Amino acid sequence: MITTNHSIRTLALTAGSLATAAGIGAAALVNYRGFQRRIAESSVMLNETLPVHSLWWRTRAKDKGELLYAVIGDSAAQGIGASSPHRGYVGILTDHIRLTTGRSVRVVNLSVSGATVELAVRDQLPRFVKLTPDVVTVAIGANDIALWDAAVFEAGIRQIFQALPPHALVADLPCFHLPRNERMVAVANRIIRQVATEHRLTVVPLHATTKRLGLRSVATHVAGDLFHPNNRGYRAWAEAFLPALSSHLGRDLHAVTLTVPGHSASPAASAAPDASAAPDASAAPADLPSPEPESVASPAGATSATEGVSGPS
Repeated sequence: MITTNHSIRTLALTAGSLATAAGIGAAALVNYRGFQRRIAESSVMLNETLPVHSLWWRTRAKDKGELLYAVIGDSAAQGIGASSPHRGYVGILTDHIRLTTGRSVRVVNLSVSGATVELAVRDQLPRFVKLTPDVVTVAIGANDIALWDAAVFEAGIRQIFQALPPHALVADLPCFHLPRNERMVAVANRIIRQVATEHRLTVVPLHATTKRLGLRSVATHVAGDLFHPNNRGYRAWAEAFLPALSSHLGRDLHAVTLTVPGHSASPAASAAPDASAAPDASAAPADLPSPEPESVASPAGATSATEGVSGPS
């Protein structure tokens, strides 16, 4: 009788444990589906900001400025994920240039959301070579990780870097945190550093800066799509650029001012936009990307929403 009661109690406890486990599993599944839904909703919301950011930068390109700042990049350069375009890293760096030099700045942001290195060569480089910029930043290649091809990546990087002036600042790829993607990022960053050395270009340590933030940055430095940086994330990106940018502003631009009497701006920056930025407000400037940018969704082939942390499209 005691044995029978013990067996019944054991079965009851086992059944209760299984029911509890099943309940926890079901709750976790519901929470995960809700989590995925929230990410999808955030991605849709960020997609809706694409034309807003694109128009904002095209409008800025029509402004006059004593200095010309040219940008090659992807959606990170557009500031997608920030609360407004100027709170992306390009906007932060623009403010730094203005405050450091005491000069007005015209920004020609050639970046396009979704751009890979190959697309940057096709769409951004032809516009870039028409400019004579005082400041240049390049942050491109994060989208190449989704469909990684080292040969294609290197060929594109060589084309871009060859067209850059010596004072251009080129960022390596940010940290993706997950081992699978980090292996490809390591190869990409070796290529960037090697080609940059060949052309005597300064490499901005974006990978080291974002890696120091750690995986916890997913909760603090990333937008709701778990792919693009948020305001705090873009401040970290800007911090990676600031030492090299400050050095350039204090050394190279100061040298230009001293050696060229009456110099206050590069020809391309001081003049009103003409061939590189159409004066007709209804037309897109010739040196700017199309007003219809690509989707901000994570690159195809991504195996986890967190793979793109600090590596936007």
